[in-house]
Amino acid sequence: MDHPALTMLSEDEAIFARTVRSFADATLRPLVSQMDREGKFLPEVIASLHEMGLLAIEIPEALGGAGASFFMSILAIEELARVDPSVAVVCDVQNTLVINAIRRWGNAEQQERFFRQLAGGTIGAYALSEAGAGSDAFALACRAEERGDHFVLHGRKLWITNGDEAGLFLVFANVNPEAGYRGITCFVVERGMAGFSIPRKEDKLGIRASSTCELLFDGVEVPRAQVLGDVGKGYKVAIETLNEGRIGIGAQMVGLARGALEGALGYVREREQFGRKIAEFQAVRHRLARCATELEAARLLVYNAARLHDAGQPFLREAAMAKWFASEVAERVASECLELWGGVGFTKECPAEKLLRDAKIGKIYEGTSFIQLDTIAKSLLGEGL
Repeated sequence: MDHPALTMLSEDEAIFARTVRSFADATLRPLVSQMDREGKFLPEVIASLHEMGLLAIEIPEALGGAGASFFMSILAIEELARVDPSVAVVCDVQNTLVINAIRRWGNAEQQERFFRQLAGGTIGAYALSEAGAGSDAFALACRAEERGDHFVLHGRKLWITNGDEAGLFLVFANVNPEAGYRGITCFVVERGMAGFSIPRKEDKLGIRASSTCELLFDGVEVPRAQVLGDVGKGYKVAIETLNEGRIGIGAQMVGLARGALEGALGYVREREQFGRKIAEFQAVRHRLARCATELEAARLLVYNAARLHDAGQPFLREAAMAKWFASEVAERVASECLELWGGVGFTKECPAEKLLRDAKIGKIYEGTSFIQLDTIAKSLLGEGL
């Protein structure tokens, strides 16, 4: 099924989307089942993403990246998720969270250093969540003690995407707990720093190849030069970057739903019951029609939010709408399409089974559906966010 929204894209964007789609079909699709089964990425997958430039989309060309737009990142995430949402998550976190944060808040020296690393093969991770700081993102227990030209970090983080693969971590810790969220500061922590360890990787329902890890900071000394943004302004780095990241999750869910629908369309054209292709039954056709319509509506919400971002226009409410609706649609479409496969859809040999498992996280990470709805409501009522 060709991309139904290609008419919304410029010629360069359409070519880029087709290129990523071809890459995903040829390079990723043969490896999806193995990576899901083993719960880890094959090394060649990460290498191929770097080689394609998909992990440095918005990094300036002068620093080794593609110098492209945020919207291009959204297209890449969607096309990758159509084949494997786990791979799309790596692209998403790298581009919409880590690179975006450094691009917006990093000084010239930090951008020079860290962008070259990220464009040259390093994976980034975004370490905000903790055991007691999920939806209440600023209830951080992780502490940073100021000592002259460096800070000392103590604490732990949970559910950190890319933790197993990352070399750079954007870590949020509080330097002044008495000041509440105004003490939160963002630090760039590098793998290998003394006192930094990754003791545990989660065993998950879905997006299993994507690593989700616990991080432990036991007296990690971080130079002052690796503070991203101002001390005490990490809350702004966190919340504003997550607003962008939610558009990326929306794109991931759109791609997932596309993959589920394409698989079901192929199956119903071939499967026969009662002497007819099941695609000829009205009940099946109407389910497909509903799925396709909801998918297109989700895509339009995601694209609108991304275009507003690139135009420098306010997009907070639109990002929340895109993330909320696309995650709802992805789970619903994945479930509907699995049922169209019948009994085989409930087995591991069917790609629909994996996509349904992968869809569940869309309502949870980077702001639950409850948080998105609350954000939308506050915006509508003119309340502070």
